Order: sequence, then C-alpha cells, then structure tokens
Amino acid sequence: MQKTMETVALWTGRLAHLALWAAGTGLVLMTALIAAQVFWRHVLNDSIVWTEPASVMIMGWFIFLGAAVGIREGYHLSFDVVLYVLPHGAKMVLFSLSDIAVAGFGCGMIWFGWQLAAKTAGNMLPSLGISGAYDFAPIVAGGLLIALFSAERVFRRAAGLPTARFGDDAEAA
Repeated sequence: MQKTMETVALWTGRLAHLALWAAGTGLVLMTALIAAQVFWRHVLNDSIVWTEPASVMIMGWFIFLGAAVGIREGYHLSFDVVLYVLPHGAKMVLFSLSDIAVAGFGCGMIWFGWQLAAKTAGNMLPSLGISGAYDFAPIVAGGLLIALFSAERVFRRAAGLPTARFGDDAEAA
C-alpha cells in the first residue's frame, strides 16, 4: 500500500501544483481586470461592463483552488493546542477524523454546488453572455479537490507516510 500511496501522492502533488498555479494566475488576472476597470472609469470616464462579474468569478476559482491546496498541505484552520500533549496514536486518530470531516465538507460542496449550478444553468449572465452555472463551477471543482486531497491524507497516514502537518508523520512514534 505504501508504494501505491507514494504514486498517488506524486500525482495529487502535481494536481495541487497545477491548482496553485491556476489560483495564482487567477489572482493576477483578477487584479489586472480590476486595475483596467479603475483606469477606464476614472481616467477614460468610461466603463468595461464585464470586468466586475468576470473578476468575481475568477476570485471564486482562486479561493477554492487555493483552499484545496491548503488542505492538502495541512495549512487549513485547526486548533492544535491539545495535540502537543497527546500520544502519537491519539494524534493520528484526531488527524484522520479531521480529514474525514473535511472530505465530507468537500462532498457537500460538490453536491450543493452542483445543485446550484443546475438551478442557474438556464440563466444568462448579461455582461458575460454565459450560463449562470459557471458561477458555481468553482465550488464543485474546489469540493472535488478538497475531497480528493483529504482522502489522500487519510490513506497516506494509513500507509505510514507523512502528510505535511505538525506531528503527523511515521517517525514521530
């Protein structure tokens, strides 16, 4: 199982790297669109109507992609004070429970994000000319990555591999 999880970790690491680059690119693109809108509005006394909704949509992508990568790398919000005094086995159980709960949250994002997308698929975003379902695509994609990365962390821990989180490694025993 350890060899399989090392291969899975390699591929999910590449996926996380790609997601992080996409999130960073989205952040830069959103910043450029907002800067262009400010320039057009205040210098040229005109307005680009599609920059605000496009920026909000891009922001959804970089938030959810970045959050998923943060979960994979162990940077999500946690309360670790108790973990300093617990034995290694208890830490591993709590880490796994946390990752399972986060995976469940990711599955909820997929389910409810998909429902929202389905309900708004017939609406058109007037300034962009695309379906309203695209507003909820980042929730579904982020949920998929969150569920995948959380499940990977549980399986890596079960295989005795480190998961890049404080105190969560096989050597700490």
